[in-house]
Amino acid sequence: MIWAVILAAGESLRMGTQKLLLPYGETTVIEAIVRTALDSSVDGTLVVLGADKEKVRKALKSYPVNFAINRDFRRGMLSSIQAGFESLPGEAGAAVLMLGDQPAVPFDVVDGLVSKYRENGRGIVIPVYGQRRGHPILIETGYRSEILGLDPEVGLKQLIRAHSQDIIEVEVSSPAVLKDMDNPEDYAAIIPKKLH
Repeated sequence: MIWAVILAAGESLRMGTQKLLLPYGETTVIEAIVRTALDSSVDGTLVVLGADKEKVRKALKSYPVNFAINRDFRRGMLSSIQAGFESLPGEAGAAVLMLGDQPAVPFDVVDGLVSKYRENGRGIVIPVYGQRRGHPILIETGYRSEILGLDPEVGLKQLIRAHSQDIIEVEVSSPAVLKDMDNPEDYAAIIPKKLH
């Protein structure tokens, strides 16, 4: 089984408000990302909560997702990845790590990672747009104990560097894999433009 792990624990300090709950089209940023996961070929979806966890959980109450709590969310993204891997069910063979501030990534990007993993069997699958690596990233659960032992100050880069021979890249057609939302300018650039 392959699960989506949505990293939704951050404080959104640079945005000045909780970015996961900002409007995105007819919905919110976090709902758009959850819908992408649910529309994709993953077998389950786990949302890692931290800052504003009750508000985010409430926004997702009607969606069929599981939740994990990252009590160390102030230590950065790796702490959420670790909380996600700790909370995955035993039968999960891999996780697609989806950032909580990339609502424009289409579900076919997720499907592309999943199908490449299934046909290739490499442990780490990374999307590439214009020769640049982006997110989401698929990582096999065989790396779980190593991920749990990583230094939060350095992050997941340690794992990627240590296992470069296990990586396969997937060319994608969506530039959204390179764009996240850290500040109001990023958000303005990413929100869907209403049709006139």
